This record gives sequence, structure tokens and C-alpha cells, in this order.
Amino acid sequence: MQNSASHVGTGTYRERLGPSLWTVLAAAVVSPMAALVFVAINPTVALAIGAFVAVGVIGAMIAFAPVVSVTDHTLRAGRAHIDVAFTGEPVIARGEDARHARGPGLDHRSWHLIRGGIEPVVIIPIIDPDDPAPAWVISSRTPERLAAALRRSHITQRTPRR
Repeated sequence: MQNSASHVGTGTYRERLGPSLWTVLAAAVVSPMAALVFVAINPTVALAIGAFVAVGVIGAMIAFAPVVSVTDHTLRAGRAHIDVAFTGEPVIARGEDARHARGPGLDHRSWHLIRGGIEPVVIIPIIDPDDPAPAWVISSRTPERLAAALRRSHITQRTPRR
């Protein structure tokens, strides 16, 4: 039995760029600060409010973290999306190259989705002449998987359906 053409070569990829452990721990510092405000009223209420604030802040950080996804036809990075037909060959940058791409080599015209605590970046050139952004620079914990999904999506778009 042959696979359906709609399932062959799919470039599906999804990654939530959640906060790093150190960012979550830093955000948890708001808990004692919130509790201190209410400790004069009632220590039990202060502890409950402190716990509620900590859970709320950390939950919001995770829930509102941007998502990077690739389907057969679309690359999404946070709120932005582009058809993969308009993207070029992705380049993975690590170490000093990634630091340069996020710092001195950062092109202000490019679309950036950079998160602290995520060292590697994937630089995706934009080949659409009408697009003012020359590239997308996206942080990723699994840059090889993101690049591979984009390559699979390019192949899927070029392969005729049967």
C-alpha cells in the first residue's frame, strides 16, 4: 500500500521558545515581593497571594512564549509567517557565529525572533524581491530539526502531487 501524497515529505516542525530555567527562577522572585506587600494584613493571605503571583507569572511566561513552526507551505515565527517558497537555504549559527548574528552582525531590516538563554540561531534568507526583510533570524533549541523541516518543505513544494 502506498502513502497518500499529502503525507509524503511533510516538513512539520513545532517548537515553543519557552523561558530558560534561569529566567523562570528570576521571575519567581516576584512571589516574595508580592507576599511582603500583604504580610502586614495577614501572613496566611500573603503566602497565598505570593504563591498565586508566582504561578501566574511563570504560567504567563510559558503560555505566551512564541512558537516556531514549519508546515508544508508556511514558516511561522511568533506572529509572523511566510510561505516557504520565499525562503532560501537556512544557515545554522552556533557559538561565536551565533553571538555575532545576534549582536554586531544583526541586520535591522531582518525579522528577528531571538530569545535569551537559547544560544543557537537559524538564519533564513528571504528570496522574495518584494520583501523588505533580507532574512529571518530565529532562536532555536533544535536548529538542525528546524533547518531540516524547511528543506523538506522546499522539496514538498517542488514535488508534483500524484
